[in-house]
Amino acid sequence: MSKRIYDQFLQARQSGKKQFVVLIDPDKLRLGNMEKVLELAVEAQVDAFFIGGSLIVNNMLDQCLESIRDYCDIPMVLFPGNSFQLSYRADGILFLSLISGRNPDLLIGNHVISAPYIKLSPLEVLPTGYMLIDGGTATTVTYMSNTMPIPANKEDIAVCTAVA
Repeated sequence: MSKRIYDQFLQARQSGKKQFVVLIDPDKLRLGNMEKVLELAVEAQVDAFFIGGSLIVNNMLDQCLESIRDYCDIPMVLFPGNSFQLSYRADGILFLSLISGRNPDLLIGNHVISAPYIKLSPLEVLPTGYMLIDGGTATTVTYMSNTMPIPANKEDIAVCTAVA
């Protein structure tokens, strides 16, 4: 399996270059607006797209990925909210563990369910520890994951969580 995306991020980090990634939520971005978003992304020299959301209700993931693929060759990385947000049309996947919460499905359960699909897929797997930090308002992520974010003023908790 190719490690093209990971190597791109690693090389940029080693050279001190910042990376610019745009998150596209297929539920929130209408396909009619997609071309303008992609035009701006190419113009801004975006390094990658993260594709996903906490809740996908319109089943537009594959259409979103196809639109991006038809427009440009910027790497597309799935940012799945659950084990159903998978597609071979992407280049990679953030294999997310929500480490700031205690929800077993988001620590390991979804991984077990999606592992056979991902093993057979051409997706580049990017293991990712994901921490929710309180931004002052309730979010879809906190609701859907049934987790409490780490308080923004508790840096020690965030550091210990990341190290663990």
